[in-house]
Amino acid sequence: MSVSTARRPQAPAPSSDTGRIRSKGLASGQLGLFAAVMIGISTIAPAYVLTSSLGPTVQAIGTQLPAIFIIGFIPMFLVALAYRELNADTPDSGTTFTWVSKAFGPVLGWLGGWGLLAANIIVLSNLAGVAVDFFYLFLAQATGNPALAELTDNKLINVATCLVFVAAAVFIACRGLTTTRMVQYVLVGFQLAVLAWFTISAISKAADQPGNLAFDASWFNPLHIDSFSAFAVGLSLSIFAFWGWDVCLTMNEETKNGEKTSGMAAALTAIGVLAIYLICSIATLMFAGVGDTGLGLRNPENAENVFTTIASPVMGPFAILLSLAVLSSCAASLQSTMISPARSLLAISHHGALPKQFTRINKFKSPAFATMVAGGVSAGFYALMRVLSNNVLNDTILALGMMICFYYGLTALACVWYFRHTALDSLRNFALRLLAPLLGGIALVAVFIQTAVDSWDPAYGSGSQIFGVGLVFVLGVGIIALGAVFLVGAAARRPEFFSGRSLPRRAPASERERV
Repeated sequence: MSVSTARRPQAPAPSSDTGRIRSKGLASGQLGLFAAVMIGISTIAPAYVLTSSLGPTVQAIGTQLPAIFIIGFIPMFLVALAYRELNADTPDSGTTFTWVSKAFGPVLGWLGGWGLLAANIIVLSNLAGVAVDFFYLFLAQATGNPALAELTDNKLINVATCLVFVAAAVFIACRGLTTTRMVQYVLVGFQLAVLAWFTISAISKAADQPGNLAFDASWFNPLHIDSFSAFAVGLSLSIFAFWGWDVCLTMNEETKNGEKTSGMAAALTAIGVLAIYLICSIATLMFAGVGDTGLGLRNPENAENVFTTIASPVMGPFAILLSLAVLSSCAASLQSTMISPARSLLAISHHGALPKQFTRINKFKSPAFATMVAGGVSAGFYALMRVLSNNVLNDTILALGMMICFYYGLTALACVWYFRHTALDSLRNFALRLLAPLLGGIALVAVFIQTAVDSWDPAYGSGSQIFGVGLVFVLGVGIIALGAVFLVGAAARRPEFFSGRSLPRRAPASERERV
């Protein structure tokens, strides 16, 4: 893993006339479709997402969990189609950064890449936080000592444990995708098996549980949500729940037949995760209900980690397995999520927008330096948030939803502009290169704007604030603004990129073939 064994950084090179980007030193053909989907699911981390987002989502939109998951899936799937088209034309591990730069130029490309990196840094810190909580809960359940679960409230112990988890994830990630793939097979398989057990048990015991709800088809009706603001909150959380499938595209240079396989893996990942969410959310609603006391999902004491509260009533003496599943989900996602920022930093540096150190590849064909930087920044962000926020998980999830809307939406609109001259050539092109990305991009931009307006109020989220401005707004909008500040400095130091020489705007391959 030593960076000292890294190959010498290569100077950035422009895209070739065929639309392909020069190799960055990553090992090609390491992953097939199944492996890519498993890593995609591990990055989304269904068990972790369910326990950390069900509470805040129910507080916003009540019993309409299934409806909001479906509504959140629609723009995600439309954007995934845009990613698929862009990847088929120009497979590049920089994804948003590279494609937006080629469509709109270096300034928006930089901001899109910044949004992608910021979202990954935020979620890495969030994953580490949930992993810490469930690690000590697991120890308490395993030893029969409830006091161990309270160690997570000690900020020093909490942050120190977080650093250990991040370091372990960085170590595995630095050993390349072959090691990552084997780790994910074990962790994801266990996670999905326990979720299936939980779902069956919750449905079978729901009738005997105080506050339970009988299944109602109206849960699938989004018109029952009270207001557009509540809808936007729920949709933002739902979008967060699906976020992570784009890691399949980030690995395109290391996947067999990456131009096609990566896009298919992203779509299959999103569809599979939707099925998991619908089944588990219905089971949880039926068992716990939406009351604000006891096991109810609107009880503020349950909002941060729903499974912490309902594991024992649902699974009895096997509740420890659910805690272990969430822990393995967080660990799996913490490790696999390292793939995206590391390879994004590699690509951004490769194209001349960051220092050349980020292009270093170790003996495992992994961007070790970029991985260690991503891990270090995420650990530092988590430590800072533990000091500033009263509810670090809820605030970072809400802010993360804004970041996702920003860079996914920008990428979808870049697809529309990039393929504008061929969008009307066929019905297929119209659907996949114009209609789908345009609708998906507009939907995400609308959610971003609504969330930004609402989150200015400190009451949005945990109530934490900085100079009277809500912490969620500061994180979501403030981090994007910080990216614009860094852009000014980068433009002065990286003229080759910002003048468009190292990554010039180019027409799609289908257009160039006409010439």
